Amino acid sequence: MRRDRLDSSAIASAGYDAATAVLELEFTSGEVYRYFAVPPSIHRGLLAADSAGRFFRESVRDVYPSEHVR
Repeated sequence: MRRDRLDSSAIASAGYDAATAVLELEFTSGEVYRYFAVPPSIHRGLLAADSAGRFFRESVRDVYPSEHVR
């Protein structure tokens, strides 16, 4: 999945597959997580947020099922 770089101290890049509603995040630590059943509006909100880390904590983490990829 292609990911876009983010200007964030917490999240290095974010990718989204609209066909499967999967959001993939690479954190600055190098860890990669996939979040499932994520609506496109959440991906757009993450990219537009003043703070991607805060948006992630409030709108993604603990909201959508996830898997640790690496």
